[in-house]
Amino acid sequence: MIYEHIIAILLAIVLDLLIGDPRWLPHPVRGIGKILSYCDAKLNKGLHRKSKGIITIIITCVFPFLSCTFLIILTYSMHQWLGIFVESVLIFTTIASTSLKNAAVDVAIPLKANNLVEARKKLSWIVGRDTEQLNEDEIVRATVETVAENTCDGITAPLFFALIGGAPLAIAYRAVNTADSMIGNKSPKYLEFGWASARFDDLLNYLPSRLTAIAMIIGSCLNRKTSLPYKLKILGRDARKHPSPNSGFGEATVAAILGVQLGGTNTYNGIQSIRPKLGDEKYQLEQKHIYEAVAVMYHSIFIFALGLIIGGMIIEFTFAWSESSPFIFFIGN
Repeated sequence: MIYEHIIAILLAIVLDLLIGDPRWLPHPVRGIGKILSYCDAKLNKGLHRKSKGIITIIITCVFPFLSCTFLIILTYSMHQWLGIFVESVLIFTTIASTSLKNAAVDVAIPLKANNLVEARKKLSWIVGRDTEQLNEDEIVRATVETVAENTCDGITAPLFFALIGGAPLAIAYRAVNTADSMIGNKSPKYLEFGWASARFDDLLNYLPSRLTAIAMIIGSCLNRKTSLPYKLKILGRDARKHPSPNSGFGEATVAAILGVQLGGTNTYNGIQSIRPKLGDEKYQLEQKHIYEAVAVMYHSIFIFALGLIIGGMIIEFTFAWSESSPFIFFIGN
């Protein structure tokens, strides 16, 4: 089954590169969002909000997972290649490299034209911080940080879970990540109700975030702006400074690769939040760093996909060998 997952993953990556996220395509995340909105309206009130939040994340994960599992079993039972195609389409809906690239470029284009008002507007569509007063450097920083963080959340982590459990597990991961985005913040409204969603998202991203940082470093081997020892030093020194247990790995690594400094003061709904500085300011942030961050994203996707293929083949070979090994057969009997 691993081989089928690998083929479906590769097809999903190709689909994302070719067509991105067309609005006409029915998207599971929209359905997940409706489930979360319904649970939020019905359960996020009164007592025991943390328990209700746990129920919400269970419902949000289980329903898409079971629906996807049923569809996958049905299509694979009809024909192997039909199953692979349907699985690839479902995995494709969980990744967003083209959408992330387009969102970053949409900020960079008005910046190049010195249109800060339009750049702030486009940035506000992809970040949670206040953007109305940001200068050019801060706009660039926010965009680079978004690309760095979402390389894991929006691309490599879904692919990681797709290798392990196919489209159903990738969809379940996307459900958790969507829940974290919608209700996992620390505002008074969601502090208790979104607790389970935020913690579950942290747990699921623990390994993918670290693997993504490694993929970023390997993918940047031809980047001569900073050396490999420097990148590893910054990753080890700064990744855990971030308030998130996972986001710092992507942001610190991108900062090291580009030779810039990320982090600083952000404002959310008028309230300042001071984030630790990640990386050293070898170069001042410029518009070009948005495009360089996107390039880091694409290089890391290639390395990560290659790692999944190799890892998947090793797993498949190991299982096949263990089933056919006379020694294993003897021990088992």
